[in-house]
Amino acid sequence: MSSASVLFDAPGPRARVRNAVYTVAALAAITGLMYFVYAKFDEKGQWEGRIWEPFLRWGTWETHIFPGLLGTLEAAGLAAVLALVFGAVFGLARLSDHAWIRIPAGAVVEVFRAIPLLLLIFFIFYLAPTVLGGADYAFMAVVAGLTLYNGSVLAEVVRSGVQAVPRGQAEAAYAIGMRKNQVMRMILLPQAVTAMMPAIVSQLVVLLKDTALGYIIAYVDLLNTGFKILPAVFFGSLIPAAIVIGIIYVGLNLLLSALATWLEKRSRRSRKSAAAPIAPPGAAGTTGGGVAAMD
Repeated sequence: MSSASVLFDAPGPRARVRNAVYTVAALAAITGLMYFVYAKFDEKGQWEGRIWEPFLRWGTWETHIFPGLLGTLEAAGLAAVLALVFGAVFGLARLSDHAWIRIPAGAVVEVFRAIPLLLLIFFIFYLAPTVLGGADYAFMAVVAGLTLYNGSVLAEVVRSGVQAVPRGQAEAAYAIGMRKNQVMRMILLPQAVTAMMPAIVSQLVVLLKDTALGYIIAYVDLLNTGFKILPAVFFGSLIPAAIVIGIIYVGLNLLLSALATWLEKRSRRSRKSAAAPIAPPGAAGTTGGGVAAMD
């Protein structure tokens, strides 16, 4: 008996026919909806070649789209690195045995996780000139807001991931004489990172899309380019610009997901190949074997 049949009953003839009918109906509904959208756009002249032609010219991409893409990647890249560091530090701090570390870390995480990201960006953008003097703080506000909000969410992911590792892993490490920081660094975190990878990737995708909130404070990113700059330069190109910018966002997120999948597979392979038996140092009553180490 296959593993699939254990999880659910195989559909009978009537169920297969019913599923086929539902599939055809769903495809027909989706096709009808797509045609409706196409027809409405066609009525408004959104498929005319003159409003799509600018996106076939290299100058449009070089002058407008690529600078916006660079702004999005700069903010997302820096914020992602800082958010991962923030999440790791505060996630592990919340696991501390010392209350003077655990409680303040928990307060910071809960506060920044509860504040809406847009409000956080606004607050930093308008507070910075008062504290630091007059300048353009759009980039700093976007990066700082994304770091604090997404870092707080990632801190909870880190804490949950470490706690999800079976307790016996840490107990076995303590039994062979490892200290707490060694157990965390060599035993718990390598296993937790693999388990956390889907949640981390999902949050980084959210972070990438949230860079679009910089549009509100005039930060030059893809959304600003697509909905403010391009329609002003090429009249009537709002819908084409939105479609092109949307496709670029989808492509970026797919690349990020593919990179995370590759990293996860490589992490699993490296742990399998690097694992080796370790004999407990000076342990009494052991007969060879040892405990398998994990890097």
